[in-house]
Amino acid sequence: MDLISKPVAYAAAFLAVFASTNQAHANEPGESQQITPSGTQRTVGGSPDFFTGSVRVEPVWPADKNINASGGLVTFEPYARSAWHTHPAGQRLWVVSGVGLTQEWGKPIREIRAGDVVWCPPGVKHWHGASARAAMTHLAITGNVEGKNVTWMEKVTDDQYNAR
Repeated sequence: MDLISKPVAYAAAFLAVFASTNQAHANEPGESQQITPSGTQRTVGGSPDFFTGSVRVEPVWPADKNINASGGLVTFEPYARSAWHTHPAGQRLWVVSGVGLTQEWGKPIREIRAGDVVWCPPGVKHWHGASARAAMTHLAITGNVEGKNVTWMEKVTDDQYNAR
């Protein structure tokens, strides 16, 4: 499988599982599918208050009355990373492409690759980003508690990032 078709295969597998687990959740009477057209949500740069390096955030969907979790596609260029942070309801990261790094406070840095899924439990201090040699893109699915989905903390220092 070449590098182009591999992410497409992962996406197809993810959507097949997602569809099969959601068949029991029929729409309410009078509801219908909603489509958010591609390109209608603005991609933004990751705030320098919460990220180091070049980061792009593409909103995919907001939390709403149907699903109390937001989704965003986040691309980290080499060396880019988030600050330390926690999530009150946890977060799942599905690595779509590239090679990244993630670390829980007090534990070793771990490498993550396309196809990997990372579970960040509620309240666990962690960071994630690209490796030094490759960009990394992940789909972040983040739960909300009382409208809040993240608590940002201090930035990851270069020494912490390079401690491998």
